[in-house]
Amino acid sequence: MGLLEDKTALVTGGGTGIGLATAVRLAAEGAHVFVTGRRKAELDAAAEAIGPAATPVVGDICDLADLDRLYETIRGRGRGLDVVFANASVAEFAPLEQVTEEHFDTLFGINVRGTVFTVKKALPLLNDGASIILNGSTNAGAGDEAFGVYAASKAATRSFARTWANELKGRGIRVNTITPGPTDTPGLSGLAPDAVQAADFRRRLAANVPLGRLGRPEEIAAAVAFLACEQSSFITGSSLYVDGGLQQI
Repeated sequence: MGLLEDKTALVTGGGTGIGLATAVRLAAEGAHVFVTGRRKAELDAAAEAIGPAATPVVGDICDLADLDRLYETIRGRGRGLDVVFANASVAEFAPLEQVTEEHFDTLFGINVRGTVFTVKKALPLLNDGASIILNGSTNAGAGDEAFGVYAASKAATRSFARTWANELKGRGIRVNTITPGPTDTPGLSGLAPDAVQAADFRRRLAANVPLGRLGRPEEIAAAVAFLACEQSSFITGSSLYVDGGLQQI
């Protein structure tokens, strides 16, 4: 029997990378997983890979009507919701003098506003004792050049986890942040303009990690599964670093 047998989970941004790996892991642990994201082809492929334990729902977390439709779909299953992995986010980098309204609005619109309303609109469906996991970042407090707006959006995520853990404790609902280090995902490579620069970017990131490599999406997914299940029943308001020692050593 899996760690999440007969549970219902939601993974946002679940079509690729960490989100996809987490959806696969939660399903393997026995959960029925609702997987949402903006790209239908990726979601369909994810659902096919996972099988009948997955329900894909196309939608944008920045669109409140899409979120309402997502939660109506989950409500229709009649089992409530036990796990929310608010994973969907975007990374773009610019030094202060190059920050534009579009850059700011995109990052805060998805990473902050989208996360807030993903969780807020889930509240009526959450079963008592549910687990909410927010996707953080080691960049949140690092002060790296050109990471200002992105890091601030992830610092907001960390702050939400603490506040919501306090607000929801009466229902036994735990709220934690998963904090990945540099992870080998398609999105990471997409931050560079071409394949050669992407490979160099990945090498430079890996060189900064004490374990000497990038993380794998499956390693982040394993940590999310831990925070989602009863094995972490006395953990709330915390941030679990899965970073190869990047922020620890």
